[in-house]
Amino acid sequence: MGQSRVPSKLAVLTSGGDAAGMNAAVRAVVRTGLAAELDVFAVYEGLQGLVDGGDRITPMTSPDVSGILHVGGTVLGTARSQDFRTRDGRRRAALNLLEREIDGLVVIGGDGSLTGTDVFREEWPELLDELVTAGLLDPDRADEHRRLWLVGIVGSIDNDMSGTDMTIGADTALHRIVEAVDAIQSTASSHQRTFVIEVMGRRCGYLALMGGLATGANFVLIPENPPSADWKDAMCDVLSGGRTIGRRANIVLVAEGTTDVDGNSIAVADVKQALEERLGEDARITILGHVQRGGSPSAFDRYMGTVMGYAAVKQLLERPDDEPQLIGIQGHRVVSSPLMDCVAKTQSIAEVIANGDPVEAMQMRGGSFTRSHELLRTIVRARPRRIEVGERRLRLAVLHGGGPVPGMNTAVRIALRVAMDRGHTLLGVHDGFRGLLDSTLDEMGWMSVSGWVSEPGAELGTDDFVPDREQAAHMARQLAIHHVDGLLMIGGWAGYEAALALSDATAGAGRPWPIVCVPASVSNNLPATDMSIGADSALNSIVSDVDKIKEAAMGNQIDVVEVMGKECGFLALVSGMATGAELVYVPEEGLSLRRLQDDLATLQAGFQCGKRRGLVVRGGDPDAFYTTKFIEDLFEHESDGLFDVRSAILGQVQRGGHPSPFDRIHATRLTAAAVEHLIAQAQSEQPDSAMVGLRRGRVEFTPLADFPKLVDPTARRPRKAGWWMALRPIADTMATAPTAGTRAPR
Repeated sequence: MGQSRVPSKLAVLTSGGDAAGMNAAVRAVVRTGLAAELDVFAVYEGLQGLVDGGDRITPMTSPDVSGILHVGGTVLGTARSQDFRTRDGRRRAALNLLEREIDGLVVIGGDGSLTGTDVFREEWPELLDELVTAGLLDPDRADEHRRLWLVGIVGSIDNDMSGTDMTIGADTALHRIVEAVDAIQSTASSHQRTFVIEVMGRRCGYLALMGGLATGANFVLIPENPPSADWKDAMCDVLSGGRTIGRRANIVLVAEGTTDVDGNSIAVADVKQALEERLGEDARITILGHVQRGGSPSAFDRYMGTVMGYAAVKQLLERPDDEPQLIGIQGHRVVSSPLMDCVAKTQSIAEVIANGDPVEAMQMRGGSFTRSHELLRTIVRARPRRIEVGERRLRLAVLHGGGPVPGMNTAVRIALRVAMDRGHTLLGVHDGFRGLLDSTLDEMGWMSVSGWVSEPGAELGTDDFVPDREQAAHMARQLAIHHVDGLLMIGGWAGYEAALALSDATAGAGRPWPIVCVPASVSNNLPATDMSIGADSALNSIVSDVDKIKEAAMGNQIDVVEVMGKECGFLALVSGMATGAELVYVPEEGLSLRRLQDDLATLQAGFQCGKRRGLVVRGGDPDAFYTTKFIEDLFEHESDGLFDVRSAILGQVQRGGHPSPFDRIHATRLTAAAVEHLIAQAQSEQPDSAMVGLRRGRVEFTPLADFPKLVDPTARRPRKAGWWMALRPIADTMATAPTAGTRAPR
């Protein structure tokens, strides 16, 4: 018999350490496989389940993976398998798979699990021959399944795998770290104590580094950049300097696996001892441990697990002749890379770190990691550096525009620290562009933003005010009166419009003042960037609230949830994927009575087959006529007694709360780059204004003058469809997979 071109049946397993978001990936693999009319199996207890066989390899239906999206860890279980390390164990695993005619495997785990299953794949033909020789496998069946197809997805909180910007579970782990450190900060401030906190990561400092950026930690120790033998003196100098200028709390983050340049281990107990002996500090130790692995996955991990699981099945079906691939993500786009190349590079970085080569280790981690480390060193200084002799001190100003969003304060904090570290002055403008019109601005000091990294809202105040031509000209005069050399605007749509009006006014007055716009909008509706500050926090707020709404459901029920976004569907589509919505209505597509009728029929069919819960997510304004209340009333009236319908409008709660770790880090990176760009333009003979953004994982600048041609002013969103609209097929696949208790029809 000839070899089949694609896998005939598919199995999915989770292995290695558990990570929040694994269940989202499992759910996506199962539903995508069923939608492609494949038989899909789940392997319980990881690689050991392959060896054991029996009921540990179980056929899956769509209802089997319902209700797991919000669950932490892995519902399939995971276990280390000594049996799978042996040839006999792998031979038994091959037999268990072929008894069910399974020759496609999606493995969700770390580098050890992925390496082990690739060995299994390479040995597969030989294992089949051995089974045939032993009389355990029919020769015809062996000939039909001569190849084992393999795709890997990384599930690891450490974020230490090459081939992907993020691994499943890392974002949730950052959430746990940030929540813990934010809570510890209040105790530390109350007692003027220092807390030494150990975070996970094996030989990777990602969690410690990004946790330090997101929490305002005062000192961070990571494996990639081992400190010199006198690290205790350096640490104590930084922390004592902070005490001198009035800092009440000190936080030191230590990544497990950290050593000094001589290879000596640095433990949290060593840090505590140094602080007590050299500074007389009242130090406390907190080891976060496995709390970093647990809890409900963040919105990003649910989304990422879903798109990766979908992509893994598509890889097997559409590119079966490729060598085994690792599914990763760069920016917000799914990528695939040769699996073992990624594993080899990951292991080589670990070897470089173990050999104590910090320069090479930092380079291998990538430019983003290195820049984040440099930013952290700037932020933790107790005082700014002195300006170089002969260098002109600039006067820069910062303000907000548009509605308040989480992360605005984080952005102002980094703007001040970077500007002052370069020797320049930063003026804070109160209440947005209206404050500039009224000349309400004052000079900010190094410690004036202490604690702002986690503060919600906008401490400087903000406003939706957009000036007319006369008002913009008056603002230009105010900039001249206060000798402002450049302006940083952190805000949303109204802020961009106001900045453009002011830029035109200053250009008309002679030499233009440079303005740099930093995107901050929960709707994520701004041009020249994939993500705006505040959007991730809003997503997590929605996910948290929808989880509670679903938990409060009684009997057979459909919930219709309205989220913000106005004419932009980012929040609706991505939150719909992250909460498991059956239906998502976005402004970009509009609504019609025919579509509502079709969707109603789909819901009725599902409830007739035993479905008990339903979720509909409606974007801010997909249609002015078909409102959330209209949809609720229509579905309720036509339910035929199959279900009840409730609606919830989440409203301004999506703007509130502390910024998520992503938004804190995002605000830090974007604003630091924006300030550097603003300084360069202010020192230029022909300064330009710009919009900063993150595109395909890279910070880029676009001329502010391009704003009008990049946007649809009526819809108040970019003319080009956002990257999230490409997710629609994935959302539909997750929602339209069979709801009855049988597999998809053949």
